[in-house]
Amino acid sequence: MSNNKLPSVSGHKICKALNKAGFEQSRTKGSHIILKKKGNPEGTITVVVPLHKIIRKGLLINIIKQSGLSREEFLKYLS
Repeated sequence: MSNNKLPSVSGHKICKALNKAGFEQSRTKGSHIILKKKGNPEGTITVVVPLHKIIRKGLLINIIKQSGLSREEFLKYLS
């Protein structure tokens, strides 16, 4: 794993970063946004992001893994 320290971020900031990475909002269910990215060789990638004020580190790592991005790529889109 990378030594890049993950910042404390909100669900809205994660959604903005994933939008920059090519994900589009598919739908909303309660306080969760479902984002999808089509056109990948593996098929459609689906990521669920809760709209919390602060996303815990473990959940953030899981969201990054689901998206198929590396930590470095995600941090680039986050800034």
